Amino acid sequence: MHIEQLCVNAIRIISVEAIQKANSGHPGLPMGMAPSAFVLWSKIMKHNPQRPDWLDRDRFVLSAGHGSMLLYSLLHLFDYGVTMEDLKQFRQLDSRTPGHPEYGHTPGVETTTGPLGQGFATAVGMALAEDYLASVFNKEKYPIFDHYTYVIAGDGCMMEGITSEAASIAGALGLGKLIVLYDSNQITIEGSTKITFTEDVRKRFEAYGWQTLEVADGNDMAAVEAAVLQAKKNLQQPTLIKVNTIIGYGCPSKQGSHEVHGAPLGAAGVEETKKFLQWPAVEPFTVPAEVYDYTRQRNVSNMGCFSTWNKMYEGYAREYPEEAKKLQTWLSGALDENAVFDEAFWNQTDKKASRETSSTVLNLLAAKVPQLIGGSADLAPSTKAVMKGRGRYLPGGEKGPNLHFGVREHAMAAMANGLALHGGLIPYVSGFFVFADYMKPSMRLAAMMGLRVIYVFTHDSIGVGEDGPTHQPIEQLAMLRSIPNMTVIRPADAKEVAAAWRVALTYKTGPTALVLTRQNLPLYENSRTEAVKGAYVLRPEKGAVAELILIASGSEVEYAMKAAEILEAQGRSVRVVSMPSWELFEAQPAAYQEAVLPAAVTKRIAIEAGTTMGWHKYAGAGGVVMGIDRFGKSGPYEKVYVDFGLTAADIVARAEKL
Repeated sequence: MHIEQLCVNAIRIISVEAIQKANSGHPGLPMGMAPSAFVLWSKIMKHNPQRPDWLDRDRFVLSAGHGSMLLYSLLHLFDYGVTMEDLKQFRQLDSRTPGHPEYGHTPGVETTTGPLGQGFATAVGMALAEDYLASVFNKEKYPIFDHYTYVIAGDGCMMEGITSEAASIAGALGLGKLIVLYDSNQITIEGSTKITFTEDVRKRFEAYGWQTLEVADGNDMAAVEAAVLQAKKNLQQPTLIKVNTIIGYGCPSKQGSHEVHGAPLGAAGVEETKKFLQWPAVEPFTVPAEVYDYTRQRNVSNMGCFSTWNKMYEGYAREYPEEAKKLQTWLSGALDENAVFDEAFWNQTDKKASRETSSTVLNLLAAKVPQLIGGSADLAPSTKAVMKGRGRYLPGGEKGPNLHFGVREHAMAAMANGLALHGGLIPYVSGFFVFADYMKPSMRLAAMMGLRVIYVFTHDSIGVGEDGPTHQPIEQLAMLRSIPNMTVIRPADAKEVAAAWRVALTYKTGPTALVLTRQNLPLYENSRTEAVKGAYVLRPEKGAVAELILIASGSEVEYAMKAAEILEAQGRSVRVVSMPSWELFEAQPAAYQEAVLPAAVTKRIAIEAGTTMGWHKYAGAGGVVMGIDRFGKSGPYEKVYVDFGLTAADIVARAEKL
């Protein structure tokens, strides 16, 4: 048997044995796509297992993440530190080989995948990052950024809407270094794709502006290699290579059936596969030595690419020392906080909508944090999240950091993940807050991966007014706050907006959502940088002890402040706490939390123009929550607030009942 075929069969056998041992997993894709993946890793991709973070490595994304054993087998054979013992622990608790690939958990995994289409769209962001960074840093004779992004996607990925969004923008932008191998095996969990998925995928991608190629037989490694090499020559279009495969290839009694998609082959099926593939090893989890010899040789070849690049970079650093220094700063993600968050940054005096102040702050930052990159889902005139004077990223021309995502919220969020994962950039994306629902799966993955992605959400409440219930967020704050490792900040005035941006830029291990108003906000004399702690006493009580604490976020702080004035005029001692962020507040020491919300003061009212869910932990058993547990209404926002009983007068009435 030819050594390359033996290597491909090693991927298949390792995969089916690990899945069989776990009694759980998806053998179909690893068996069918093993030849294509092996060609990529052994003959096409630039990668270095000793430096999996090499800046100019090619990126590999397994969008069909359920086929994770394909990736783990490759990482094992190509010496990324994934041991045979790791493979034996596939899908076991705390193993290095979880059911779906997890970024930061297993060396060599570029992004967390599993929800179909997410990997595809994330890869579009990676390809965009490569192209943008090349435009910033590359010099003649010094192509510091010159790598490709490869994706393996399946029929399920092609059906998901996020893939359509991402493919459309990738074609529009002409991301020529994005190459997708489409595993066309015509099988899903429920059976043949003929029951739901009959479109011509190649024609669809041609309509998106992609180059499309086809490999008639996925077992023909020479044809796969030729197709990829042809794809690499076209730098004006991304390429889709339709690879026709047989799911579960190698197990004659099961291949081509939906039964092999998501279930172990069974002991008999494993033995049948070994016999059909003429597997020489008798003992399970045993790979012939010549397979390891071959992959080591390929690694040596890749080390040559790595050494060549290092020598080139040394020359670049000598000839362009300032650019090299800037590149290292971008890659480190570090900020000169004293310079960035200076007096001008904190001196925000706008009595405007927080989206307007956010625009002011963003542009102050853009002048000092050039690695910021971002845009909106066709809403920049409304979200105000534009970096003035820094240029736009346009098809076939200008390569500025202001991005246009079109009306594609889901792809936008996933692409932001790809921009962050690539390294060297700090991405932000913006849109109307109610459309966070479209973005949630990608936002969840950003939090799971601990990515520094900034979401600028505007039109944050019933303050949207006339656009009515479809555009008035009610449950979205609770949704975002429920995501682990997601920091949500809803500032009450211009100074709190600055504090929110500071948090967003300095928090490197998770995403931050800035939730901003359409309507104007006051500027509070006592608002201050303590907003970075999530909550603080905005208006202290006049008496020795507070009788009542009013707690609010965002635009409702104004009503709480007015209510406090009325109540104090009646002789009451009232404290107002601005609470822009639950997550930041709960990260503070217990002593600080007690100082802001003393346990002894049980009469409390929490006010927010959204669902009351979650606020009761701050209002306490002796307090009440004023919010909205039904959908909004269309009308001038002032009247909508009156209709929902969220005015200062309504707060006073509730306080009197307490």
